[in-house]
This record gives sequence, structure tokens and C-alpha cells, in this order.
Amino acid sequence: MTAHTGCMALAVATLRFVVADADTGSRLDRVLASRPEIGTRSLAERLVEEGAVSVDGEARSKSHRVDAGAVIVVEVPAPAILDAEPVTVPLPYVDDHLVVVDKPAGLTMHPGAGALAGTLASQLITLGAAGGDNPERPGIVHRLDRETSGLLVVARSETVFAELQRAIRAREVERRYLALVRGTPRSRTGRIDAPIGRDRRDPTKRSLDTEEPRDAVTWFEVVEHLGERVLLDVRLETGRTHQIRVHLAAIDLPVCGDSTYGVKGDLELVRQFLHAHRLRFTHPVTGDVLDLESSLPPDLAAALEHARAA
Repeated sequence: MTAHTGCMALAVATLRFVVADADTGSRLDRVLASRPEIGTRSLAERLVEEGAVSVDGEARSKSHRVDAGAVIVVEVPAPAILDAEPVTVPLPYVDDHLVVVDKPAGLTMHPGAGALAGTLASQLITLGAAGGDNPERPGIVHRLDRETSGLLVVARSETVFAELQRAIRAREVERRYLALVRGTPRSRTGRIDAPIGRDRRDPTKRSLDTEEPRDAVTWFEVVEHLGERVLLDVRLETGRTHQIRVHLAAIDLPVCGDSTYGVKGDLELVRQFLHAHRLRFTHPVTGDVLDLESSLPPDLAAALEHARAA
């Protein structure tokens, strides 16, 4: 196992250019990706999502159609070289090909605004994580929000990374969450099929009211009725940003403790009651079926007992 060390690069270069006549009507992300300073569609999309791009002084969505003569300004970060940091996260499963991590709440997945060190990615470097074209996210094939806890799988080679990505796209990886919500579902089980994307009015949020909808499907099943609250077992069919939180809020089942889409401060929670408690998939090398579970962390277990006693 080799740990790659270095320093976190903090430099940011400002790229400013004028849209050419030939690019009139092109999508913003495509125009950005065509620039050698950016080079890939994935980086272009990420820069737009992180608010690092303006068109004539205004933030636009990645699908925005640009006009000739428009001035585009991009804050392009220098590639981050991660310091390897000691591994503190629980590791329910480790072999030469992949790692399953039990991420605690409060741990950021990878470098970003306000999080240049102390991320899960820095610990993954120590574990020999590898795969993908983004050095800031080694081996990461799916992610959890900062304040969501639980299980995720990480690759340790390009081959395994590619196969895990394929399995997720093919919906062969079972990802289940426990969510405590306010309200009463209309049935014990349900399927939410509603495209989501960046909110039209607030680019920091995801919403069903969006100019850039992407297919999103969430399944749920009632585990326990708790008066005005319900504990749900939720399964992702797709994995959009904030998908579970947005979908549940859309059917009047906001997640307890969720300060963005749900019920802030409910049961004295300081984060959303959302925990990735089960991960099931076929090992891309051995063919074995891995089925792992994670218990509720102490803060959510305490909130659940509080709800039962209410």
C-alpha cells in the first residue's frame, strides 16, 4: 500500500474569454469543456455547480445556451495534491481491490469550498484508493452528503473503479438508507419517480422545479410509525445530489433535522436523520456478493428513542 503525499494546492487562476460566433447557442458546459484550461465535461459541470462560472456577470446553469459576445469568467482551481492523512473512519470491508467505508456525519467527501483538508479523500489516499480522472476524488464512485452518515464503496484500481461505476449505472448496487421523517405516508411502500436538478431560484439547492431535470427514482418502505413521525427504509434507484431529501420533502415527508429541505432542529438534531445503513453489490473481481450493514450512530439512535418516547 503506497501513500501519496504532497501539499494541498490553493492557487486559483481566473479565466476570462468572449464567446465566439461559432459557439452561439451552445451549452455552457460544452463551451467550457472545449477550453484547454478545463478540458473535460465533468470538470466544466463541477465548476458551474460550485458557482465558479459567470456569464456576463451572472451565474447560469450548465445547460444555459450562450450568445456570441458574452463574457465568461471562470475561477479555475489548480489541481489539488492531497496530503495522505491517518485513517480514522471505520472500514467494514477491505481487500486488495476495494474498500467499504462507514463515513461519520460531518466528514466532507473531498476538497471543495471551505474544505481543503481533513476530508475523506485524504484518508482514502492512505488506503491506496485509485480510479477516475479527478485526483481530488480518488476511487470515489458514489458519495454521501457531509451530514449523512453510513456506507460507501471505494475502488483501489482503475479497473475496479470502472466496473463499480458500470454497476451503479446499471442499478446493480443496492443502497439503502434509514430516514426519520415528519408526516404519514399514504401507503406502507412507495416509489417516487420525479426528475430533479438545480433549483431555478436557489442554485445551492436541488428541486423538482428546475431547468436541468435528471431522472431520479427513490423507493421507500415504512419501518415504524412513531406518532407524527415515521421511520423509513429508503432505497436509491438513481443517485442524484440530495435526492432522498428532495424527494421525501416533495411528498410531504420532510426529513427530521434537515435544515435545507426538512424540519430543522427537530428532536434536537443538528443534522438530517439520514443514514446509509446497507450496501449490497457483487464484487467486481471475485464475483462474491457483499452485503454489509451499519448500525445507527449514537446521535441518530438517541433521536429515534426520543421520537419513540414522544
